[in-house]
Amino acid sequence: MIEVLGVAMGIDMQSFSRDGEDDFAGLPPGFKYPPPKARTPQTPAASTSKTPPAPAPAPASAPAPAPESEDVEMTDEDAEEAKAKADALAAKAQATEHYKAQRFSDAAEYFKKAWDLWPKDITFLSNLGASYLEAKEYDQCIATCELAVEEGRGLRTDYKMIAKIFGRIGTAYTAKNDLVSAKKYFQKSLAEHREATILAKLQATEKAIAEADRQAYIDPAKSASAREEGNAAFKSGDFAKAVKLYEESIKRDPADARGYNNRAAAYMKLMALAEALKDADKAIEVDPTFVKAYIRKATILQTMREYSKALEALQAASSADTANAHAQEIQAQEFKIQQSLFSQRADETEEQTLERAMKDPEVAQIMADPVMQQILQQAQGNPGALQDHMKNPVVRQKIMKLINAGIIKTR
Repeated sequence: MIEVLGVAMGIDMQSFSRDGEDDFAGLPPGFKYPPPKARTPQTPAASTSKTPPAPAPAPASAPAPAPESEDVEMTDEDAEEAKAKADALAAKAQATEHYKAQRFSDAAEYFKKAWDLWPKDITFLSNLGASYLEAKEYDQCIATCELAVEEGRGLRTDYKMIAKIFGRIGTAYTAKNDLVSAKKYFQKSLAEHREATILAKLQATEKAIAEADRQAYIDPAKSASAREEGNAAFKSGDFAKAVKLYEESIKRDPADARGYNNRAAAYMKLMALAEALKDADKAIEVDPTFVKAYIRKATILQTMREYSKALEALQAASSADTANAHAQEIQAQEFKIQQSLFSQRADETEEQTLERAMKDPEVAQIMADPVMQQILQQAQGNPGALQDHMKNPVVRQKIMKLINAGIIKTR
């Protein structure tokens, strides 16, 4: 403080040394300076005035101007990359034009050139594979597509593109008739991405493989052997074993109607009538001239008490028996069925017969036919006219249906 005052008064207070205080005549002898007291900072009194309002915010400063962009020069490597890509796309455009014009060899040449120029776009290889496929160069197609998948994995190509390439490989194997390999690659394609077209191709391939296996299994000699074994089992009363042996016979030669007919007989013994009827119908489908199949069908229907349908089967058997080799058997069975029908309908009135017969859709359709209505009306007045109408095969079939149903009575 003293120094400050000295400076203010223009007096050099440094000349007054405390060490030389005895030489200062202005102070009494023995006088000592008291120790300096510590200064206690004073707390300013609380102001009773109101807090002054906060100053208004300063206006927002204008945004600093963006730094000027610096021109970045392309390196020689970047320029070469851009040029290679541009040349590749140009080659692809030429290839596409050739492909659309079905010049597949030329298209393949330019797609390959595009890939060689810029091997970073898998569509070049994929399209190259498509060109080989259309050109029927299947091995080239497969090799190219395999490479495309390998390169595509490294380039993180979209899974849909990978699926498409796998599907193309499957198509190429199908064209080569390598169905097992085709199935493998169609499955790989679906594992990447499920697409309806590929799924349909897989299903068709699986069906073709099953058919090929079935055809490869055919052996008429082994079929005959299995059928003979089945006959032996049938005669010994082991009908279940007979069914299995007849089934083997059918697999070995599905074009032989005897296997189906014999299995129908075994099913009858097991009272599996629905299965027996299916086999009889299949035997007729395989060989429409196989008279024994018609007779078997009539027997099954008779057992099922379907007498009208049984008679129709016998009538079909008679038509197929052009040599009359089974005429006696057919007539004997027809007589038995007629007796069963008579017993079944003995107490029926005409109204009940008509009501029962009309439950058969075929009978109802015949009765609603205007032509048949006219024929039936004519037959009431002239029964002999019915014989003339039966010369028409279609009309004969309908009249026999009505006779079997009991609507037309015969003596």
